[in-house]
Amino acid sequence: MVGVRDLDPSASPLDYYGSELRRLREDAGLNQAQLGSIVFCTGSLIGQVETTRRVPTRDFSERVDAALGTGGVFSRLVGLVLRHQLPTWFQPYAEMEARAAYISTLPGAVGLRAAADGGVRAGGAGRAERGGLDAKVAARMERQRILDRENPPLMWVVLSEAVLHQEIGGRDVMRNQLAHLLDLRGREWVRVQILPFEAGAHAGLPGSFTVLRFDGDPDIVYTEDFVQGHMTANPQALREGSLRYDHLQAAALSLEDSAALIARVLEERYGDRPAPDGREVA
Repeated sequence: MVGVRDLDPSASPLDYYGSELRRLREDAGLNQAQLGSIVFCTGSLIGQVETTRRVPTRDFSERVDAALGTGGVFSRLVGLVLRHQLPTWFQPYAEMEARAAYISTLPGAVGLRAAADGGVRAGGAGRAERGGLDAKVAARMERQRILDRENPPLMWVVLSEAVLHQEIGGRDVMRNQLAHLLDLRGREWVRVQILPFEAGAHAGLPGSFTVLRFDGDPDIVYTEDFVQGHMTANPQALREGSLRYDHLQAAALSLEDSAALIARVLEERYGDRPAPDGREVA
């Protein structure tokens, strides 16, 4: 096992976080178990974060800041730590996404997780300090913080109806994700439309893509293949991407009808169902 004192703080944001946690904890005269009891986790978890064997979450970082009186050191650092948990090729896009003023996206089936990470949040975030929250999920949750900013970007999502039916992660996860999509109706800056099966051939068939628009910077089109992502500010690509998205929005259901369809699929496929003996089961 790698010892804490063997960590090189300059090796990565996670190494720096771990070394600083150890240093500030010791400066406060606390052992791992004592700090753990203050921030409502085990001393073992504190040790795992200090040795980079566990990625800290934002909630953990905020509680450590309060316990150690750091003035927000770890709350500021955790964003960088979590960003570096994303694939290396994806990190430049995540940085641009965080700066965008307008995000219009057509995610694929797996992309439902990105569009509805609140469903993952509801289903698993509470397990972070018990070791149940995967680092990649924590990183996705961190990306969603852009929607909680004082001036969030306008985010417009078009989802294929197939995404609502293709079960990823089990019924509980799907239930949470679709419920979160419905909750997004309460956010002024988020719009979700469903592209119904009846639309037939549509502009999104070539693959998922995202158009990022900025205040004062060139717009960007982002696409992914099975290996990595690609960003471009090429004017022709931007025109094509914008036109494709306009066609998708025109073919999609209205916001109201989209919400009704999500609610219907949620109830019919993922809601509580009576067991054969008449008892209610989840």
